[in-house]
Amino acid sequence: MSNLILTGVGFFLLGGILGFIFRRVMAKMRLESAENRAELILREAKLEAESQKKEILLEAKNSTIQERNNFEKETKETRIELQKEKRRLVQKEEQVDRKIAEIERRERSVGDKERHYNDKINEVQKQQKKWQSELERISGISIEEAKNILMKEMEDLAKQEAQIQINKIEEEAKRTANKKSQEIIVTTIQRIASEVTSDVTTTSVSLPNDEMKGRIIGREGRNIRTLETLIGVDIIIDDTPEAVVISSFDPVRREIAKIALSRLVVDGRIHPTRIEEVVNKVMNEVNEIIYDEGEKALLTLGIHGVSPEGVVALGRLYFRTSYGQNVLHHSLEVAKLAGTLAAEIGCDVNLAKRSGLFHDIGKGAASDGDSSHTEAGYEIAKKLGEPSQVLNAIVSHHGDEEPNCLEAIIVQAADAISASRPGARRESLESYLKRLENLEKIAESYEGVEKAFAIQAGREVRVILNNVSVDDEKANIIAKEIAKRIEEELRYPGKIKVTVIRESRFIEYAR
Repeated sequence: MSNLILTGVGFFLLGGILGFIFRRVMAKMRLESAENRAELILREAKLEAESQKKEILLEAKNSTIQERNNFEKETKETRIELQKEKRRLVQKEEQVDRKIAEIERRERSVGDKERHYNDKINEVQKQQKKWQSELERISGISIEEAKNILMKEMEDLAKQEAQIQINKIEEEAKRTANKKSQEIIVTTIQRIASEVTSDVTTTSVSLPNDEMKGRIIGREGRNIRTLETLIGVDIIIDDTPEAVVISSFDPVRREIAKIALSRLVVDGRIHPTRIEEVVNKVMNEVNEIIYDEGEKALLTLGIHGVSPEGVVALGRLYFRTSYGQNVLHHSLEVAKLAGTLAAEIGCDVNLAKRSGLFHDIGKGAASDGDSSHTEAGYEIAKKLGEPSQVLNAIVSHHGDEEPNCLEAIIVQAADAISASRPGARRESLESYLKRLENLEKIAESYEGVEKAFAIQAGREVRVILNNVSVDDEKANIIAKEIAKRIEEELRYPGKIKVTVIRESRFIEYAR
C-alpha cells in the first residue's frame, strides 16, 4: 500500500516535472516566435519609414522648387511694376518742374503787375487828394465837416427806418392785443347783460301844503329837533314850496329820515312820541333792508363765508350812489364781470367775484375821517378776515397801490368797464363841457395841428394835422404826446382814444 502511494507520488512528481519542462519548452518556443515576429515587424516598419521619408523628401523638394518658381515669378512681376512706377515718378517730377517754372514765371508777371498797380494807386491817390482839395474849395467845407453831415443824415435815416419798424411792430401788437381783448370784453358784457341803473339819492320830501312845515317844526321847534336828534340829520325848511330838504353825509340816515318824515306827513300825527315810534320802526326796517340786500348780493354771486358784519357793510352800499350809479349794483356788476373775465383767462373765478364785490365796500363806511374809500374798504375787509388778494384788489383798483395778483388786475378792468359803459354814470353838464374843452385845448396846443374835435361823448379826440409841416413819424409822436398829456392833466372814467389824421389831397380839373 505504501508502495503504491510512493509510486503514485512518484508519478505525480514525474508528471509535474515533465509538465514543467513541457511548459518551459513551449514558452521558449513562443518567445522565440514572438521575437521573430517583432524582428519582422521592426524590419517592415523601418522599410516603410524609409519609404515615407523618401516620399516626404521628394514632396518637400518639389514644393521648394514650386515655391522658388513662384517667388521668382512674383519677383519678376514686382520688378516690372517698380520699373513702371519709377517711370511714372520721373514723369511726375518732370511735370512738377514744368509747373514750378510756370509759377515762377507767373510770379514774376504778378510782381510786374503789382508794381504797375501800385504806381496807378499812387497816381489815383494824388488825383483824389487834388479832387478833395478842389471839392473843399468849391463847397467851402472840410472833409471832416462833410463826414459829420453824412453821419447825421445816416443817423436820421436810421432813426426814421427804426421808427417805421417800431410802428409796424406796435401796430401788429395792437391789432392782435386789441382783437383778443375786445373779444373777451364783448363776450363778458354780453354774458352779463345787466340793466343800466342810474339811481339818484333823493334828499327832499314832498309836502301836501306849506302848512305842514309848521307842524313838522312843532311848538318851539320840538318836533324838528326830535327828528334831527334821533336820526342824526339836518332838516332844512326854507322857502321851497311844498318841500323840505334832508341833509346828511350818511346815506342810510338820509334814507331813514326820508321814509320816517314821509310816513309822519301821511299819518298827520306829528309829535315827539309819535316821531320816536316811527323813527325806531323805520330804523328796524332799513336795517332789515340793508341785511337783505347784502345777503341777496352774496346769494346772487354764490359767495359764502361772510360774517353778518360783512353782510351789513355790503347792504349799506344799496343806499349809496356814485355819479348817479347805485354802488351795490355797481359792485355786483363788477363782481360778475370779474368772474367772467377770470373764467376767460383761466384765473380763480370765486376770488375774482369776491374781490369785485368788496372793491367799493369802503363807500358804505361812516363818513367821519379823511381816509379815502379804498383805505376805509381795506380796513373793513381786513377786520372781516378777507384774503390778502381781496385786500390788494380793494387798495389797487384806483391805482393807490400796485396789484400783486391777476385777480386784482381783473377787478381794475371790470371796474372800468362797469363805470364807463354807456348809461352807467352821469356827470353834470358843466363838467362834461369842461372836459371836452380841455381835450380840444390839449390837442390844439401842438405845432402842426389845424383842428381838434372831441367826439363820442368825450371818449375820443380827433386831431387834423397839416400834412405839409408834419410827416407820418412826427404825427405818431404827436399822438403819443397828446395821450400822455391827457393822462397826466385830466381825470376821466374809462379811456380816451386819440386819433391823429394826416392826409394829402390833390385836385385837378379837366377842361
